[in-house]
Amino acid sequence: MLNIFFLGLISFFTDISTEMLYPLVPLYLTSAFGASPALIGVIEGIAESVASLIKVFSGYVSDKFRKKKALAFLGYSGGIFYKFALLFAGSWVGILSARVIDRIGKGIRVAPRDSLVSDSAGEGDMGKAFGLHKALDMAGAAGGILITFFLLAGAKGDIDYKKIFLFSLIPAVIGLAMFAFVKEKKVPRETVRREHFWKNAKNINGQIKLYLVVVFLFTLGNSSNTFLLLRAKTVGFDDSLAVLLYFIYHAAAAALSLPFGRLSDKIGRKKLLVSGYLVFAAVYLGFAFAFNQPFLVLMFVMYGAYTAMTTGVERAYIAEIAPPELKGTMLGLQSTVAGIALLPASIIAGALWNAFGAAVPFIFGAVLSLAAAFVLMVFMRDAKRAG
Repeated sequence: MLNIFFLGLISFFTDISTEMLYPLVPLYLTSAFGASPALIGVIEGIAESVASLIKVFSGYVSDKFRKKKALAFLGYSGGIFYKFALLFAGSWVGILSARVIDRIGKGIRVAPRDSLVSDSAGEGDMGKAFGLHKALDMAGAAGGILITFFLLAGAKGDIDYKKIFLFSLIPAVIGLAMFAFVKEKKVPRETVRREHFWKNAKNINGQIKLYLVVVFLFTLGNSSNTFLLLRAKTVGFDDSLAVLLYFIYHAAAAALSLPFGRLSDKIGRKKLLVSGYLVFAAVYLGFAFAFNQPFLVLMFVMYGAYTAMTTGVERAYIAEIAPPELKGTMLGLQSTVAGIALLPASIIAGALWNAFGAAVPFIFGAVLSLAAAFVLMVFMRDAKRAG
């Protein structure tokens, strides 16, 4: 577990840096460049989807060349370039370019990092391993958001965005330094010629294929978290308090990720994933019909619970049922499928918001989540029985 702890620390410091800026970017777009919810949806959708196309190829490269640590380091380095791109952005196009750089870095690092976590997990502890990593990841995100909240509160409405962009470089550099303590299992390279994974796609476990369909269906209704922050503003939260709500979400996810990861080791991944999708549907309906500020605070806590119930657990599920030689590829493919769905998801959410009001995109997301939960519950077997 020591290796997983250091991988978690890398994510901890990186997410402090990243999440210091994530809730600020939509605020910066609206205040500096007058961006509408629809434009913000397009920016977030393009950034997530374009970068996500890289994830499956990054996973394939990590499987083929067995250089997971080096590839993950390269991906985490993208966060440094992201901050500089934000500093020099002079329009919404510049912000889009910066977001793409950031997401490309994530696209490169996710699959090899998850493979390192999987390789370091003990027998029967896959859920615990991913739960520990996710807990540290979300704790860093919560810390970054809390820092931003205090910076915004101290600014008293006069926010120096670029100063915060510059300050966020410090934890990003510390995160990269943590790679010195990560060890990678030395596995001999195969001498036989390896087929490209897409040439043998028909031989991939049918349960993986079905789960990828579920992931796409669910993600189509799971638009960017940016819309949660915009929704909070419609209920009366100002910019700094909206950021604090985002902290509450991450704090809840950090606190619950390890317990839910351990629970998935005991009861199976499927039960927890179905429950997570049902919680998501309830949360999105809550966002749709939010009637006061305390109720919306509760919805952010429940959203953190949904994240803890699904994010690490679905990676443990994929890692367990994927062929060992394609583990990184399958982890990357899952992220790629989700990323592809994020572009239409965010565009649809922005368009529905503009055309019919703030409630409709959340109702749409809740319906698709219920559909995904139904398919998962009825047609999928649990990971340990999948074959």
